[in-house]
Order: sequence, then structure tokens, then C-alpha cells
Amino acid sequence: MSSKLILSSSILIILIIWQIIKNTRVNKIWDSLKTEPNHITFTKDMVAALPTPVQLYFLHAIAIGTPLTYSVQLAMQGSFKLGKKWLPMQATEIISAKGFVWKAMVGEGLFQFSGADSYASDKGRLQFSLWGLLPIVNVESPNITRSSIGRLGCELILLPSALLPQQGVTWKAINDNTIQTSLIIDGEPVTLTLVIDSNGRILNLSLPRWGDQTADGSYGYTSFGGEVQKEQRFDGFTIPSQMSVGWGFGSTNYVEFFKATIEQAKFS
Repeated sequence: MSSKLILSSSILIILIIWQIIKNTRVNKIWDSLKTEPNHITFTKDMVAALPTPVQLYFLHAIAIGTPLTYSVQLAMQGSFKLGKKWLPMQATEIISAKGFVWKAMVGEGLFQFSGADSYASDKGRLQFSLWGLLPIVNVESPNITRSSIGRLGCELILLPSALLPQQGVTWKAINDNTIQTSLIIDGEPVTLTLVIDSNGRILNLSLPRWGDQTADGSYGYTSFGGEVQKEQRFDGFTIPSQMSVGWGFGSTNYVEFFKATIEQAKFS
């Protein structure tokens, strides 16, 4: 066997082992976010003290009598913008009040990469590999963590039970169609604004999110958000099922980079 072949084989083995280690770590985080069902069900009294528009949102999002589960597992498809090109995307995700794991495959053919975006135990991390083997992104830093917290805060609209006042979340109504929640996630304040219609359905969402989308490319808070095109009821919860999001939402600098349709949602 030639030395070049031996070297190539060794590199391939190292990459496979690295992927196994990475996938094992991601799966452990996924499992840590699962919650056990309880016997508490949603009642109107749980939101009776909230402003009327906020009550409207919850009564639309959670059917009376629905068991209050605190994690959700999703299957989705859509597209992801990289540079100026939109690439097909398929993903699964788990979300709880403690964090999230988004496992995705993006692109097609020779340009296909897969990996995970996660936040748990006060750490955010991005890990993606070309063809599932060659590492192209493997980042864990305080800035990624703060940005991941913003993503979690945004995605809690897909787990309405985590936003109930019984979970330590405060709400206020800006007007009849605009409501705002304030919560603290691992010491980081998150202020999420929802625009709803007269039935309580979410039309769009926005929040200041930490990221490097500032004018000079440095990290700072930037408006983030998007539109909800469709919704669907799963297990008694009515959540956005088709949405698009991006940086600079609500401004002339809005850059949409993510479109998704949720095909399955399992609450547990």
C-alpha cells in the first residue's frame, strides 16, 4: 500500500471518528432537552391576569384542556440563503425553555453540508461539515452563545407553554395588536415583540438579537425577526408553521436568510 493511500485512509478515519464524536455530543444535548409529560392542563385562569391582547394570543395558541408540555420536537423543510444563493434545507429540531438543537442538511449535490446549531447549559455552538465529513464551521464562543440565546427567545413561539406567566415570563400590551414579553435566559435579557391579528394569531415577530450584522461587522444588538405566513395546530398547540426570518427586520436593511415550513411537531 502506498504512503499516499495510507495517509488518505488515515485522514478519512480521523474525519469519521470526529463526526462520530460530534454527533454523540449533539445527541446528548438533544436528549438533555427532552421533558417528561405532566398532568397540568391549560386553563383560562392561567392567563386571566394578563392584558387582554396577551390573553387573546394564549387562548389562540393553546386549546383549553391541553396538557402543558415543555419541549417540542420539529421536522421542517425550507431554504437557507448563503451569500446570494438560496439552498434547500431539511432539519429536525428540539426546543425547550433550557435550549435547542437544530440538526440540518443544507444544499445539494457536491455542495451539501450538514451539522447542528445548538444552545444548552449556557453554551451556544455551530458545527457544520461538507458532505458530513469535512469540517467547515466549528465555533463556540461568548458571542455565539449570546446570539444563540436570542434565537432561543425567538423560537419559544413554537413552544407557547414556555411563555406562560407561570414560567416567570412577564408580558405587556403595546396596543390591541402588539404584545411584548420580557424574559431572562441564563442571565441574558430577551425582549420579544409579537404583532397579532384580532384572533390572536401571530403575524410577525421581532427582537434585538446579538450578532455581527452591524454596519462595521462588529458584534452588537441588531433587529431580528420575520413574518409568519401560516400556522397549524399540533397536539392542542397552534404554532407558526410557515415563516421567514432575517436580520434588520423592520428596517430598510432587512436581509431575509431563512424560510421554513414545519411539517411535524411533537410536544412532550
